[in-house]
Amino acid sequence: MAKQSYICGLDAAMSVIGGKWKSLILWELREGTRRFGRLRQALSGVSEKMLMQQLRELEADGIVHREVYSQVPPKVEYSLTELGVSLYESVLPLAMWGEERMDGIGAARASA
Repeated sequence: MAKQSYICGLDAAMSVIGGKWKSLILWELREGTRRFGRLRQALSGVSEKMLMQQLRELEADGIVHREVYSQVPPKVEYSLTELGVSLYESVLPLAMWGEERMDGIGAARASA
């Protein structure tokens, strides 16, 4: 596979967490390990198929660790890798910026 070229660091970072669900998965896993069902419950509106796809991509990028336990019923847990934690820490200021301006952003869009 050919190496991806990026315009800048932001382009590279957004290729990892771009889209609606990946950043929210990252946010949900910030507090620790979660089972699939709990992630799906926390991310209302995501389909099972989409959540699986996004988790697989995050795992392939080294952001998420998937732990499978051989038991009945099957148990699968997801957590952030060291790389995932560093990514979370890098987007935390962006999340704080959005939190501080959430009402204003909504109002600006409604009046546009």
